[in-house]
Amino acid sequence: MAREIQITFDCADPAALAEFWAEALGYQVQAPPAGFETWDQALAAMGVPPERRNDASALVDPDGAGPRVFFQRVPEGKQAKNRVHLDLRAAPGRTGDERMAALEAEAARLVTLGATRVSRHEPAPPLGAGHIILTDPEDNEFCLD
Repeated sequence: MAREIQITFDCADPAALAEFWAEALGYQVQAPPAGFETWDQALAAMGVPPERRNDASALVDPDGAGPRVFFQRVPEGKQAKNRVHLDLRAAPGRTGDERMAALEAEAARLVTLGATRVSRHEPAPPLGAGHIILTDPEDNEFCLD
């Protein structure tokens, strides 16, 4: 039986990181519960104090096909390289120079949103199609593939 999955990021600023990943993935911040125009209104009604209202945030795929992405505040900072990371498929079906140009264009867009470029890996046929490694605003590694 297939299961639904949620991808969870531990982070320092859930709202800011959710905004970055919403742009990177083409997702949207999950809407507040019915009857509320904003999350702040909903959290206030739930009795959540203002200093705790950025403890979590979530993204959803507007088409309903992809997994939910959840961001939760944790007290500790990132300690080491990610053992699991996201690959953003930014150039499906493209090869060679066309592929790398598409990856470069997406890398440039993400850098303007707060990503940091780490390295570029050139195509190495027959198995290596080429990719670019970046980090998000909280230093989590991901690849443009």
